[in-house]
Amino acid sequence: MFVNLLALARDHLDILVYAAVFLHEAYPRLNDVLTERAEARCAIRIAVGDADSANVQQRGTEERFGHGIESRCRLALMHYRALEATPGIDLQTHDTTLYSSIFRAVDEMYVNAHVWGVNAFGAPVWHLRRTVDGGVFDTYTASFNAVWQTGRPVKG
Repeated sequence: MFVNLLALARDHLDILVYAAVFLHEAYPRLNDVLTERAEARCAIRIAVGDADSANVQQRGTEERFGHGIESRCRLALMHYRALEATPGIDLQTHDTTLYSSIFRAVDEMYVNAHVWGVNAFGAPVWHLRRTVDGGVFDTYTASFNAVWQTGRPVKG
């Protein structure tokens, strides 16, 4: 799934998650590929959940995962921190209530629709393609952008 988006990413790549540590686990070269994309002038925005936020902690309670989600947010940030000085890659944390994880490149997107009480890996993933203006694809793009505006850049 995600490899397809990486292959498409020429102009931009957006990632909105609480953690999604499966990305680095499944793709050990992920940071290398993201760096290569950025060097080829692909703008990359990555928003990871703030492990100390009330919303992340609430999510752990709702999913009966306890502090697991918090530790996964910290682990994801640890993986991405290696990219923070890479030109073209912007890394932020956010403390929003995350209704969906979003992975977007060009006119394709994967949306992990979160389900109350279910870990993200057990929730459905939709593959969306942008076919019309103002459709579902644009709704999720606007959602990403709204969360991005609330984020805090990761520095040092």
